[in-house]
Formats: sequence, C-alpha cells, structure tokens
Amino acid sequence: MKRLLKWLGLSLLLLIAIIAGPILYVETMCRGEALTQAEAQYVTDPANQRPEARTYMVYPEWHIVYAYEGYAETLKSGHPHTFPYLSAIKGFWSATCGLTEQADQLGEAGFNSKATIYTIGASFTLEMLFKAAYEETIGRLFTAFAPSPQDKVEADMATDYATFLQQIPWYNYDFPAWVEKLWAAEPVGVRGWERRIALGLEWGAKTQYAKVIANAAAGLGADELRMQVAIQNIDPADLARLPDVTLIDQSGDIIIAEVPRYRIFATLAKDVARAGGQFVEIAGNDDILLSYLGATPPALTGAAKIISTTSRFGFSDQSRSLIAIKVPELTATLDALATQSGTLEHIYDY
Repeated sequence: MKRLLKWLGLSLLLLIAIIAGPILYVETMCRGEALTQAEAQYVTDPANQRPEARTYMVYPEWHIVYAYEGYAETLKSGHPHTFPYLSAIKGFWSATCGLTEQADQLGEAGFNSKATIYTIGASFTLEMLFKAAYEETIGRLFTAFAPSPQDKVEADMATDYATFLQQIPWYNYDFPAWVEKLWAAEPVGVRGWERRIALGLEWGAKTQYAKVIANAAAGLGADELRMQVAIQNIDPADLARLPDVTLIDQSGDIIIAEVPRYRIFATLAKDVARAGGQFVEIAGNDDILLSYLGATPPALTGAAKIISTTSRFGFSDQSRSLIAIKVPELTATLDALATQSGTLEHIYDY
C-alpha cells in the first residue's frame, strides 16, 4: 500500500509539473515590449472596445479547434493512433509563447483571456497525453481486428465536434448524446466492444469535466458575441443587407455597425470586401491577425507580414500561415489572398 501511494504521489506531481511547467515558461520567458499604439478614433466608447492584444491571444483557442479538425481528418482514412498527439501539444504551447510576445507589443490581453488560455491549454495537454497513452498502445493493438460501427460513430462525432467548436465553447457540447449513439450501434467483434468501453469512458469523463469548466466560465462571465466596427467606402443599404449587421451611426463616409464575432465574422469580412467596403477600426483596434491555408505561404501586399508558418495536423499537403495586418489593409489583403490557390482560414477578432 505504501508503494502504491508513493507511485500515486509521484504521478500526481508529474501531472502538476506537466500542467504548470508550460504555463510558468510562457509567463516568465515569452514576453515582449509594449509599443505605443494609436488611440481609437471611431469606436471610442470603452464599453465597445476590446483589448487589441487579444487578436493574437485568441489563436491558442483556435489551435485546439484545428487539432480536432485534424483528428477528424485523420479518422477518415486512418486510426486514432496515427494522429500526432504530442505535436499537437507542442504546437499549442509554442504558439502561445510566440503570440504572447507579439501580443505584449499591443498591450495587456487581460486576466480572463490568460486564465482561459491556461485552463484550456492544461485540459488539452492532459487529454492529448491520455489519448496518446491509450491509442498508441492498447487501442493500437485492437486495430488489428475488423472495424466496427463504433469506429464510424467516433469519426462522425469528431467531425461534428470540430464544426461545433468553431462557434461554441467545447463545454456546451452534447457528449451524452454521442455516448448513446456509441451504445446504440451494434458492435462487431472485439473492436466494437473496445471502442464502446474506451470512448464511453472518455466521453463520459468529458461530460463531467465540462460541467466543472462551465461553472468556472460562468464565474468569469460570458464573452460578448458581437462587436462594433467602423467601415468606409460602402453604401449603408448594402451593409445593412448583410446577415447579422446592425447599423449604429454614420459620420461622413464612416459607418459604425455592430457585427457578429467568431467564425461568422470571417465570412462577413469577405462580404464587405466584395462590396468594396474597407474596415477602418474593429472594436477600437487597428491591428488584427488572420490565418491562411495553402501548399505554400501566400504573397502579401502592403505592410502585411507572415509571423509564423506551421504544418496543418491531418492535412499533409497544407501549411498554416499566421498573418499580422493593419485593419485598414484587411480588404486589400483579402482581395490578394482570393487570387491565390490557398484559402483564408480565419480572422481572429478580439
């Protein structure tokens, strides 16, 4: 019993080190110097302004979304053990480090933003480690048996989950519904029962953990789903016809409007660009980050610059380029990217 308690204690200390180590490293080693920033000219009410540094600091959250997209893609033609779990963990913390240095130049991201990143980073790290430990050992052995309908349920769930995460926090996902589908499917052979048990335990654990995180998130307060922007060179009627856009005010050529955040904003920005509109400020800011997918990094115009290029999990023929631009150059940048062979992936608001 003493030996068991000793090993349990050492295991607990190791898990704490795994969680705390990257956080301490980012907080102490990944720092940048603040640069003087221009004050907002159009979205001037502090209630409608968001910390500019968050355009960089929201990416780590999306890194997790992209990891699940890659996992879903992996399951289309491979087994769970072929996904690069450790690379996904490393990618999260290295991106958090590099982007924290960039974000420091724009100001403080805020306590809630940091708390969110570290919480989801710790959760993601532990999940990937546990999945790697199981799928690359016991789970890998069971892939020698014939596939089962449970494999199809897992692949469908992974695809649905990745899509869900693009607009809604993970802890609101309906894991119990997928546990029911897992058990409703008739198992075929040994593989079916192994998937039932392994995935049932995993999704059941996520269900309980999601409740804990949901309560913690409620304590931090819900994030805003909409923001104000300043746009010029577009007819107000044309702007008002775009989905989910509410006109607030107009002064000369500048229109203040309220628009949705997250994935929907990327689509809206492309619609504004096609209509000839130009963003001047977004939530009171003039710097923004976007990502581009392609076989090669894109050619850029103006002051836009690529700050990192990494491989895309599950998609061997694509890389992801993170591009920092000034808000007034967003339309020109989107126009330039539209003429190239790759794809605009996301615009990271605040």
